Amino acid sequence: MKKHQLYIEGKYTDSTGNEWLDIINPATEEVISQAPRGTDKDVDRAVQAAFDAQKSWELKPNIERGKIVRKLGDAIQEKRDTFIDLLQEEQGKNYDLAQGEVDLAIDYFHYMSEWARRIEGDIVPSDRPNENIYIYKKPIGVVAGIVPWNFPVFILARKVASALVTGCTLVLKPSQKTPNTTMEFTKIVDKMKEIPKGVYNVVTGTGSEVGNALASHEKVAMISMTGSIAAGTKVMEAAASNITKVNLELGGKAPAIVTKHADLDVAAENITTSRLANNGQACTNAERIYVQEDIADTFINKLKERFESQTIDNPRQNKEADIGPLISGDRLKTVDDMVQKAKENGAEVVIGGERANQDNGYFYKPTILTNVTHESDIMQEEIFGPVIPIDTFQTLDEAIEKGNDTVYGLSSSVYTEDMNEAMRVINELKFGETYVNRENFEAVQGYHAGMRKSGLGGTDGKHGIEDFLVTHVVYMQYNKDKQ
Repeated sequence: MKKHQLYIEGKYTDSTGNEWLDIINPATEEVISQAPRGTDKDVDRAVQAAFDAQKSWELKPNIERGKIVRKLGDAIQEKRDTFIDLLQEEQGKNYDLAQGEVDLAIDYFHYMSEWARRIEGDIVPSDRPNENIYIYKKPIGVVAGIVPWNFPVFILARKVASALVTGCTLVLKPSQKTPNTTMEFTKIVDKMKEIPKGVYNVVTGTGSEVGNALASHEKVAMISMTGSIAAGTKVMEAAASNITKVNLELGGKAPAIVTKHADLDVAAENITTSRLANNGQACTNAERIYVQEDIADTFINKLKERFESQTIDNPRQNKEADIGPLISGDRLKTVDDMVQKAKENGAEVVIGGERANQDNGYFYKPTILTNVTHESDIMQEEIFGPVIPIDTFQTLDEAIEKGNDTVYGLSSSVYTEDMNEAMRVINELKFGETYVNRENFEAVQGYHAGMRKSGLGGTDGKHGIEDFLVTHVVYMQYNKDKQ
C-alpha cells in the first residue's frame, strides 16, 4: 500500500508528526493508501519555503511562467489514463465524468498559460502637471490552496494554474479523502526543473489542523478554498487574525425552474445530468426543482424515466455505470437521513429513496421526491447526493421568489422556450450563475462565483485571475526642463 510524503521546498519529506490518514475507495470500502496527518510545523515549513521563493518567482518574465503552466497541462495529458484511474479509485466518479474532469484540468492549464501575456495594468491622466499615474497588476504572494474531494484534479488545476501564471507561490492542501491524484501531479512538478524549489508545496492532513494553520499563517497572502459553508466560515475566522484575503467557493442549493413553455424532454434530460453528475456531489448540481403546475405530472414522468435508466455499479470496474458511490459512509448516512426525514414529513418517493443493494461501497439510489413544501429542510439544505425534491408553482413570480429564498447563491437554471420568460428569470434570480436550457457546468473562460453564503471572490476567465493579483499605483513626477 502506498504511503505518501509531504512535498516541501522541492523535495519529498516526512511529516513532523507520526500519524497517518487512511484513504478509502468509496466503491469497495478498502484502504488504498495513506497520507501523513500534517502538523502546524509542517505548514510553517511549507509556507516559509513558498515565501522565500516568491521574490524570484514573481520577477520571472510572465511568458516564462506561462510556458511552465502550459507544460504542466501537457504532462497531465501524457499521464491521462493514470489520472483517470486514480480519480475513479479515490473518489468514485463514473468513467465519462472522470475522463471529462482530467481533460478539463488539462484544458485549464493550457487556457491559463495564455494569460501570461494578458495581465495588464493601466496608465491614467493625472490632475497635476508633469505627472503620470501608472497602475500595475502584481502577484498577491503566497497562496494557500485548499482543494475539495469532489473534483480533486480539476480544482487543483484551478488553483495551481491561476497562482503560478500570475507569479504567486503555492502551498496546496488536498482533501484528506482524495490526496492520491494530487500526489501524482506532484510527481510531475518534481521532475520539472523549470519550477524553482519552494514555488509549489503540498501538506496533507485535516482541515481542522492543516487548513486552520494555513488560514491563520501571517505569511499567507490569500486562502483559496473550495468546500462547505461550515469549512469556509472557519477559514474566514482563522484568516481574520491577519486580515488575510479569502477566495471561497462554498455550497449551493441550485434551483431549476421549469415553466409550461419548456421543452420537457430537454428539461428532463439536462436536469438528470445536473442532479446526478458526480453522484450528486457537486456544488453546482441542481438541488431543487420548481415546475409549473400545468405540466408537473408530465415532466415528473419524463424525469422518472431518465432516473430509472441510470445504472449503479463500481465505476472503476464497469465503465458503463452511470452512478457510483458517495464519498464516505458519513455522507451516505447524511443523505439517507435527509430523505427519511422528508418522508416522515409527507414527501412521496417517486423513485429510489433508499440505499442501493450493493455488496460494498456507499451507494444510494437516484431519488425523486414530490409533495414537499418550499420551507422543508430537503428544499432548503444542501443534499449533496443523487436526490431531487420537486415543488410546484402557478406563476413565474412565485418561482422566482422561491428560487431566491435561500442562504445559497451559486448556481441556478431555467427551462423555457419563451425568451421573455428566460430574460426575466435571468434578471431577477440572485445567483452567480444561471443556465438556460442546458446542464449546470461552467466554462474555463467564464466566471465561477457565488452570492450570499456560497462564497467570496471567484475563479475562471479574466475576472477570476484578478483575485490572484494586487494593484500597485505609482505617481510619477518628472521635470520637463531636464532633458
